[in-house]
Amino acid sequence: MGRYILRRVAQAVGMLFLVMFVLHLLTTLAIQLNGNPALAFFGDKIPSAAQLAAVEQRFGLDDPCYDQAGNPCFGPFVERLGQYAQGDFGTNLRGREVTDIVASAAPNTLRLFVMVTITWLLLGMVLGSVAARWRGSPSDHGIRLTSVLIDALPVFVLLLVYKEIVTVPLSTWSEETFGENSWPPYWFKPSFDPEHPWATIAVPGILLGLAGSAAFIRLVRASQLESYTGDHVRTARSKGLTEGRVVLHHVVRNSSIPVVTAVGLTFAEALSGAVITEGIMNIYGMGGVLWDAVRNSDVGLVLGIVTILTAVTVVVMIVVDIAYAALDPRIRYE
Repeated sequence: MGRYILRRVAQAVGMLFLVMFVLHLLTTLAIQLNGNPALAFFGDKIPSAAQLAAVEQRFGLDDPCYDQAGNPCFGPFVERLGQYAQGDFGTNLRGREVTDIVASAAPNTLRLFVMVTITWLLLGMVLGSVAARWRGSPSDHGIRLTSVLIDALPVFVLLLVYKEIVTVPLSTWSEETFGENSWPPYWFKPSFDPEHPWATIAVPGILLGLAGSAAFIRLVRASQLESYTGDHVRTARSKGLTEGRVVLHHVVRNSSIPVVTAVGLTFAEALSGAVITEGIMNIYGMGGVLWDAVRNSDVGLVLGIVTILTAVTVVVMIVVDIAYAALDPRIRYE
């Protein structure tokens, strides 16, 4: 198991390096083709040559390679790697440290992902298990139809309907029923409240998780249907084990392997969903910060945040690989 983990960590480090290099090449090419991003620092004002040179030096954009289309700019890339190794991810256009911005925005995004993951697992395992256990029944057809409807509704439609139509009457009703200072009114607030982060993130997180749960429901159903007809399940039943023990230990456990894999694979997809969710619900998180950085052509902030998100995604993939090996011991020997 130790060698398996070390091998996965080595592969993850190589993957992280490759992603950072590709990101550097794309950013460099964009600068060479579209012009100097240091101009974004001045907004609508026209800077003097000295002012522009000072800003270029401050943000590491003064290397002549940025003026040569097709030059990969290896020098700035190596310099940036050295800064990253020392924990220096640069600053945004206003001079604020990227690590400081991430430290203030990341907790809200993590809260959002906690709610999303719980929703995925609960809906996927419960509805997928019910559909597989009673295959062909009305409940199976209903769950499959529901998963299709969920797929047909993009997350931004769900969030807009919730924010524009549902939140006001529910918030008013909960205030009249439970009191203005109770928890329920915060659950249905139309925007994020930094003083009650968990309460105001719960419903948007559930909606984002709901939008991505259809694939989990179908995945669990298909996986458990295969397990129900497997030899190991027939053997367990022939030994006289109770149906509940057979389902929990031989069907649900085996079906959780593809689900764990899917959680890792859809993590990156959830990041894009977080950008939309945080934007619509006014949540101060990583997605909203990244969106603003792209709109403002803040190259340093974009590079810093994308690098950190890539590192987080790689760590999640390692955790998924370890969990995968723990659930299926054959994996670690391949």
